[in-house]
Amino acid sequence: MRRLLRSPLAAALLTAATLFCPALVRAQGQVLIPAEALQSDVQIQQVLSDGAALEREGRWGEALGHYEDAKKDFPGRREISQRVELARMHLDIARRYSDTTFLTALAASDVNKALDLYGEVLLKIQTHYVHNPDWQGFVDRGARALDVALTEPEFIKRYYGEVAPERLTPVRQELRKLLGSTTVRSRLEARDAVGRAANLVWQRLRLPAQAIVTEYACAAVGALDPYSSFLTAGQLEDVFSQIEGNFVGLGIEIKADEQSLMIVNVIPGGPAARGGLVGGDRIVAVNAASMTEVSTDEAAEMLKGVEGSTVELSVVGEDGVRRQLHLRRERVEVPSVIDVGILDQEQGVGYFRITSFQKTTVRDVDSALWQLHRDGMKSLIVDVRGNPGGLLNASVEIADKFVSAGTIVSTRGRNPREDYDHKAHAIGTWRVPLIVLIDGDSASASEIFAGAIHDHRRGTVVGQRSYGKGSVQGIFPLTGSEAGVRLTTAKFYSPSGQAISDRGVSPDIVVHSVAKPALYGQPVDPQQDPVLKAGMDVARQQLSQR
Repeated sequence: MRRLLRSPLAAALLTAATLFCPALVRAQGQVLIPAEALQSDVQIQQVLSDGAALEREGRWGEALGHYEDAKKDFPGRREISQRVELARMHLDIARRYSDTTFLTALAASDVNKALDLYGEVLLKIQTHYVHNPDWQGFVDRGARALDVALTEPEFIKRYYGEVAPERLTPVRQELRKLLGSTTVRSRLEARDAVGRAANLVWQRLRLPAQAIVTEYACAAVGALDPYSSFLTAGQLEDVFSQIEGNFVGLGIEIKADEQSLMIVNVIPGGPAARGGLVGGDRIVAVNAASMTEVSTDEAAEMLKGVEGSTVELSVVGEDGVRRQLHLRRERVEVPSVIDVGILDQEQGVGYFRITSFQKTTVRDVDSALWQLHRDGMKSLIVDVRGNPGGLLNASVEIADKFVSAGTIVSTRGRNPREDYDHKAHAIGTWRVPLIVLIDGDSASASEIFAGAIHDHRRGTVVGQRSYGKGSVQGIFPLTGSEAGVRLTTAKFYSPSGQAISDRGVSPDIVVHSVAKPALYGQPVDPQQDPVLKAGMDVARQQLSQR
């Protein structure tokens, strides 16, 4: 089991407080609603309307991002949370049915193998998940997921081609009636209920029972929290590649955007970088298949392949010019520490950015620190903005390089084996003045590092409040297949005992900025980056006082 702290940055968990406002007064039996509340309702209706337009076009990845952004702006609104859940269900189904490893495993399965898989998934949850399992909730969530699957084009196309909705509606109603009268109190009762549901759908629609059971298995994990998930063989391999810090591919980070794949980052030295791709370019076709003909998930899957194979891309740059590229897939080493250098030669202000916490991060940070030391470092800025997390042990070891004594982080779970206080060691501590940059995308392992520096007053934290993902995930391969599950096994707490979940780490100096850290290969420029500039000002002030 691997202990992983990484945010999918899929759903921000913010706490909403309801306060009585004395400005609200009653007059003649009526409640006066403040203009701010009316404006908020209008904004939410616009959010839902814009999201519905994306849903109608089947752009579920963009819809999910749209609703997650709205959830940050309007925390506690149930209608938005419901759309987040629905969009995530559709997106997960579309991704699975675009994943060749999933389809291959499904084709080799049967109903008994699928039920065994479902049972093993439930056993993993019962053994490792941070909270007690809700067996009834798993079956109910599975029924909702299947209801969504029966309306998802990728799912229907796989088994029916074109099918009239009126043929599906009676089956969905009958399924709800069957499961609505079923009480589920144990893992075995959950398996029995799912077996009956699969049999019903097989009898009515001749849809493979193993496909139905597998949807219930995926839904059971998805019901737990935003960070737990079922992992296909391909996704499991991707997770382990992230941990190891290398993968076979083109060396790009992408996201779905307006019927294209936008390139967010290009890894230096990789095939994409050598081919001239840069952040901001859009992939509009893969192997001559236009994004208007295939979904972004299908296109992203087409980018994958074995080492040494080639792929043809149609790319549109920010200048609007379209060009064709043929790139060879290679093993790409992903640097976890980048942009190492002295930003102020006179004052000796060193800088580096940690992009993720992986197996190589401790080695990479050591290398960066000694390089900066040789170059005359007198103060250090560590940038973890946009860092979604990674390995628990890596974040603890990095914090230990700067904190000489005391607790770095505490983990607490349902299983006593998850209860542990990670302590700092004086040996090997760097005592250089320290500034840490964070933002709303600094999550999980990044928050362990920033929280330890903040609580021990070891340095100054600058930027915006961090994401607030205070949970530890374990990666558990399944014995009955090449797939696996990611499960939340514990919550973590900062040295002061504060829960990170829903709270995040608050900076010592708040700098409101929409600027993001420089992309791979772009120069670090404090004049264009208000957060970095503020960090530089703190470093210079500290040095002047010594």
